[in-house]
Amino acid sequence: MCVSPCQQQPCGRAKLSRAMLGNAGAVLLRSLPQSCRVAQSHASMVPRISCVTAVFAKVSRGELRPVRSIHHSPPLCAGHNKWSKVKDVKIPRDHERARMMAKLSMMIRVAVREGGANPEYNASLAQVIEQCRSKNVPKATIEHAIKGADRSKSSTQHLYEVRGPSGFMALVEVLTDNSKRSNQEIRYLLNKHGAAICDGARHSFSKKGVVMATRGELSSDQALDLAIEAGAEDVKETEDEEERAMLQFICGMGEMRGVRQALDKLGVSTVSSGLEYVATMGAPLSQEQLRDAHTLLEAVKDYPDVVRVWDNIEAQD
Repeated sequence: MCVSPCQQQPCGRAKLSRAMLGNAGAVLLRSLPQSCRVAQSHASMVPRISCVTAVFAKVSRGELRPVRSIHHSPPLCAGHNKWSKVKDVKIPRDHERARMMAKLSMMIRVAVREGGANPEYNASLAQVIEQCRSKNVPKATIEHAIKGADRSKSSTQHLYEVRGPSGFMALVEVLTDNSKRSNQEIRYLLNKHGAAICDGARHSFSKKGVVMATRGELSSDQALDLAIEAGAEDVKETEDEEERAMLQFICGMGEMRGVRQALDKLGVSTVSSGLEYVATMGAPLSQEQLRDAHTLLEAVKDYPDVVRVWDNIEAQD
């Protein structure tokens, strides 16, 4: 709607007719934009809008002045960015934690069926419970998984040997109550991303005891000295799910408990310990190959029956 600059006093309501403007004013009125004509025709309906009458009166006398439009719609505010943080940060993190808890519960049930519900006499169950505590799994969830082991469906454990599209090797641990379904789904995911089942991939790994510890302020040289003093074979730098700096102390399967006790005495804050597959020979990949490998591994990890995935990927220098 077009109006003239505000007057000293607000003009009263009046209805402008074609007779008031005269023939010349009517011609000029028809030549004005549609918005001005609509404003003039509705001048009596809008408070203080009758100042438009003065505009048309001046138009009829040829006294044209610059005008500007006024928007009556309310301004749009940007608001807060809370939803984007929930969508991009909280929801994926909650999804990842729910998936991790479901897999740990499944591992507890399998360990209970194989060795009993007493962790003092069942080393596998004790290790899984220790992993649960390191992941801050609630105690009620652990107890529910132990009690529900007998009532749950029987599950079988499989280890798939995989060759990736860039030549790297991977081991995929699967725990499922439907082996045929899981086998088809795993093969489909591998074929979709250019990977395949490959016999012999296990030779690129060795089963070792791994003690996880928080790095804190330790340097690489200090961590290596602690590993030698505790009797570990090697130490590697890594990150947990929350991207916190961690240390992996690698040792023989029978030496895992002694290494952890020695690290505790040396003042190292250990988090968990367990048996894992450690790569004996790495596969260096370029940046583009790393992106393809990451896409493949994430797709495999997202499958509900997959418990853990090990690979021998290394970044090229």
